[in-house]
Amino acid sequence: MTDLTGMTAAVLAGEIAAGHASSVEVTQAHLDRITAVDDKIHAFLYVDADGALAAARAVDERRAAGEALGPLAGVPLAMKDVVVTRGLPTTSGSKILEGWIPPYDATVTTRVRQAGIVMLGKTNMDEFAMGSSTENSAYGPTRNPWDLARVPGGSSGGSSAAVSAYEAPLGIGTDTGGSIRQPAAVTGLVGHKPTYGGVSRYGLIAFSSSLDQAGPLTRTVLDAALLHEAIGGHDPADSTSIDAPVPAVVAAARDGAHADLSGLKVGVVRELSGDGYEPGVLDVFAATVRLLTDLGATITEVSCPHFGYALPAYYLIAPSECSSNLARFDAVRYGLRVGDDGVRGLEEVMSLTREAGFGAEVKRRVILGTYALSSGYYDAYYGQAQKVRTLISRDFAAAFETCDVLISPTTPTVAFPLGARIDDPMAMYAADLCTLPASLAGTPAISVPCGLSEGLPVGLQVMASALADDRCYRVAAAVEAALADRDGRPILAAAASL
Repeated sequence: MTDLTGMTAAVLAGEIAAGHASSVEVTQAHLDRITAVDDKIHAFLYVDADGALAAARAVDERRAAGEALGPLAGVPLAMKDVVVTRGLPTTSGSKILEGWIPPYDATVTTRVRQAGIVMLGKTNMDEFAMGSSTENSAYGPTRNPWDLARVPGGSSGGSSAAVSAYEAPLGIGTDTGGSIRQPAAVTGLVGHKPTYGGVSRYGLIAFSSSLDQAGPLTRTVLDAALLHEAIGGHDPADSTSIDAPVPAVVAAARDGAHADLSGLKVGVVRELSGDGYEPGVLDVFAATVRLLTDLGATITEVSCPHFGYALPAYYLIAPSECSSNLARFDAVRYGLRVGDDGVRGLEEVMSLTREAGFGAEVKRRVILGTYALSSGYYDAYYGQAQKVRTLISRDFAAAFETCDVLISPTTPTVAFPLGARIDDPMAMYAADLCTLPASLAGTPAISVPCGLSEGLPVGLQVMASALADDRCYRVAAAVEAALADRDGRPILAAAASL
């Protein structure tokens, strides 16, 4: 790690703006870091060195010409490979899209480019975002920079590992059931799932359309807020996009780092603890609750009784939507085609292509979702799951009548060893126990590092009501600042020795 790769995005942006470093120098430093350590981490599927340096030079030239630039102009970023990028391979971690070069940009990509942020390349992920460990990638697993024998979370594990290993100061992930917050927690990062519709889904390769949401992965709360502001906002190309301004997340992150939390009502969710949670995680969480009390917050326990049904509801809704979304991979329009010898019929070619192109977890979820949507079972499974989703939303609404935010551990455990759960789907799915309710309700939630258990990071999850993303950032920034004051340093990945 060098001085340039060790800086946060906000500090780097200030150095570039002040002329103390050029964007080309900063970008090259991160490309060198990727070259030095990514053979151990495997965070990236594709590194666009030439494109990144060209983008960095363009930022430097625009700045030299006196052009007003955005607050993150010239800062490098790692992009999850589920986000479509014109002219660059976009595979969604799947063999079925191997080698696909999109002819257009996702709105998130467009806004990153418009902000002058330099995209270093595309990061590894669980195939089609289906997983909690980045072991379901068709291109091999990513490793956690804190312990190379452990997972970096998923499905955004490539982006979380890249930022945690100082290969990039900024990362984009996507969160369907926790795939930003969970990898952030186990790699010692800040990860925010915006309010559903707060960041455009146009150009995200769809897994579950009513749940998918892009958001930031960074090493500080302020960096996350700056990136959120850059990519957020209404998009007419996305019918689910909210036509409202981006919440004042940057101001909240700045204010939270310098303000107490007097008058803030914080609800501790009773159902997000207990059996299945590691004692070390609960101990760190309890210490963080005491810290919030010291900061002036009023703590109360709240019950959200239907949160306990979030996992089964999610694993009916998301697979049902994925079975519909992935039907487009039919060996006809684009992507992989297997067995087309001029003799076989379309259905056989389609079957052979999907057999070769989809991994085991994708096949499992497609089969489950197709069954749940089939005649005679729709009302019994999918319909019931949607009713549970409504009950979970009502639990949130009731809790927010008395509380400003809700908190819980982000994950029940610290990062688990590679291979420990790959053959046990239910154990793998349990990694998202805490994050699923906010995904199903469409409400914002952030994970911020709050301590260590057995030398590995633990995350605090802060949840707020829809479009109150700024509350998440304010509380997270206060916790981050208080812990840095207490410990004399922030909680960052111990990856400099890689």
